[in-house]
Amino acid sequence: MAIAHPSHATPAREDIAIRTLGFDDLRIALRQGWDDFLAKRGDLVFIGFIYPVIVLLAILSASRMSIMPLVFPLVAGSVLLGPAFASGFYELARRREDGLDSRWRHFLDVVRKPGTSAVFDLTCVTAMLFIGWMAMAWLIYHVTLENVPGSTSSVGAFLSATFNTSEGWQMIVLGNLVGFCFAVATLAASVVSFPMVVDKPVSWGVALRTSFRVAWHNPVTVAAWGLIVVAMLFVGALPALVGLAVVLPVLGYATWHLYTRAVVR
Repeated sequence: MAIAHPSHATPAREDIAIRTLGFDDLRIALRQGWDDFLAKRGDLVFIGFIYPVIVLLAILSASRMSIMPLVFPLVAGSVLLGPAFASGFYELARRREDGLDSRWRHFLDVVRKPGTSAVFDLTCVTAMLFIGWMAMAWLIYHVTLENVPGSTSSVGAFLSATFNTSEGWQMIVLGNLVGFCFAVATLAASVVSFPMVVDKPVSWGVALRTSFRVAWHNPVTVAAWGLIVVAMLFVGALPALVGLAVVLPVLGYATWHLYTRAVVR
């Protein structure tokens, strides 16, 4: 079993101590997340369906030709809001760890406990990142593919213009580069911040700063975690988003266990 060692960095007096993470810590966190899911006997599968259903409804709404260019950014950007949605899983994992009742009815305890304001504030931060990403996606489309005549006359015409014109490839390249920057910022901001405010009465600022410090001192491990999350979400989304009903709870529980290995509690 891997042991997470304290970071050699000397934090400021008000900073919460963090640890150095290795790839074994990711493996252990994922295994513990899977164990938590199995321990629930699939009770929370229906909660895992809520998120993909919301995303699917948003996609259907965005599928009108007037905002067709935002369909892919909407799907990709929905990952930015995942950490906020998973807060209920962090609470259930915390309760199970403490030997408390961890049935699904406690999923929404995060909005009833004293630290609710910090969870709300962090959710606002991720929501602003999501809005910023959508605005940039629309701007990129506006300066690239929108200049191609007839590109939004139909779904087929839009896809053809996207993959068969230089403007379309400019949109793809710029969109992916900008999206990558938003993804990195969101990963660094949320890798431990949401579990922390669920776990202890700290301000959103302290949790956010601690999350950035964990990412800064563990760049390779945190980047690997981000790739694992994206890969699992992609695989879960393949069967018409149905697989997310399992992937989301497992990732939620695993994120909690990664937090307990990254931050000195």
